[in-house]
Amino acid sequence: MHFKPKNVMWLLLVTVAAVFLCFGMSEAADPTGDKTFALDIRGISMSNNFTWILVCGFVIWFMQVGFALLGGLLPAKNMLSYMTHCFIATTLGVIIYWFVGFGVMFGGFEFLGQHIGKGNSFMGLSGFMLLGEAYDVRTILLFVFMACVATFVGSIIAGAIAERMKLCSYILMFFFVYIFIYPVYGHWVWGEGWLWNLPYGAGMRDFAGSGVVHAIGGTVGFVGAWFLGPRAGKYNEDGSSNTIPGHNVGYMIIGTIILAFGWLFYDAGSTLAAGDLRMSVIAANTALAGSIGAVTVLFLTYLLSGHTDIGEACNGALAGFVAISAPCAYVAPWAAVLIGLLGAVLYLISAWIIGNKFKIDDPLGACSVHGANGFWGLIALGIFADGSYGGVYGVITGHYGQLASQIIGAVVAFVWAGGLAFVLFKLIGGKNSHSKMRVSEDAEKEGLDVHIHGTACYPEQS
Repeated sequence: MHFKPKNVMWLLLVTVAAVFLCFGMSEAADPTGDKTFALDIRGISMSNNFTWILVCGFVIWFMQVGFALLGGLLPAKNMLSYMTHCFIATTLGVIIYWFVGFGVMFGGFEFLGQHIGKGNSFMGLSGFMLLGEAYDVRTILLFVFMACVATFVGSIIAGAIAERMKLCSYILMFFFVYIFIYPVYGHWVWGEGWLWNLPYGAGMRDFAGSGVVHAIGGTVGFVGAWFLGPRAGKYNEDGSSNTIPGHNVGYMIIGTIILAFGWLFYDAGSTLAAGDLRMSVIAANTALAGSIGAVTVLFLTYLLSGHTDIGEACNGALAGFVAISAPCAYVAPWAAVLIGLLGAVLYLISAWIIGNKFKIDDPLGACSVHGANGFWGLIALGIFADGSYGGVYGVITGHYGQLASQIIGAVVAFVWAGGLAFVLFKLIGGKNSHSKMRVSEDAEKEGLDVHIHGTACYPEQS
């Protein structure tokens, strides 16, 4: 029997709808893990808790390999330049975060019974360089995990501004993002600042960073790509766009698989507690959202073009992972599937609008994967939270306050990151931001690898 792709897609949607209607609102057995933990099972010791959080942090650090390999969607002549940006995010990013960012983000926060110095609802005021009271194993445990997470922001931005930006301009931008833009917004949410304490619902919540990490990084990347302008040859005189083929889509697939593996540790590890049995729900939600994101884009690209675009499917998976990061602890698995599916559709729509209507060249789709779906993840939490964890109740339970908090958090993220990024790129570029921040025409034509780094990523192709 032969099934047309269109019929298969409809079958998939009907199946998801049936699951939603038949099982979505049924009574749960033990969604919080309280009943299971009350059984004759030995509790988790502090040493095991430390081990769990550290291992998760180490795997999150390794996710940078996945980000670097996404550069397979770029021409070979610029691969080393892009990977250098990711490497800077992995190294310089951690140093800046240690020097200033961590203190701004978590000063005044309490972790495992230890207060990290002083802070207020706007920003942290202590914990810098892990000195004084911050020289404590519990505080440093939090630093290790959060420093690894912070490296994502630089790599997200790198994907949006790839193949055009001078290295010195990238580093200048990078300093300000890691010292101020990212950690201040992070303090408002994860540092239990004013957004966390909003009077609507439980206050704004973002469990694993859809807003704090991805929406912030995607918004800064969007502004940067707009300032830089499109790559040479991306658009024709009539406004139509051209596809600039990558040099190794296989790298993209491998990179996505590595990121998928790490994302399980990233989301589940964000419990910051080895004894929080909700981590099984979180891991399942993460896997389901990313998987349905990939499958949805595979089907849709075939229906729209007659070809299954595996590169786009990889971005569909990443879109699902980004979208579920904020609500992963607060929703049931059926909701994770729906969030990932809608995130994949949003990715395709956003990428088309950004590329064809705004004429903004985003080589790796970072603005749509991380930016658009970061905001969707925040909103999805306010809609689908079922009240089974953390006292967070969404629209599906008849409560609307949480959605209000999530919308406020999303708007603040866009205005904060977008507004400051605009000022930042203006300061870096001066009166003529385009020419000041962008590489020369010769460098762009011959490749940034040779011009900036003195060697090609693949010397045999030089």
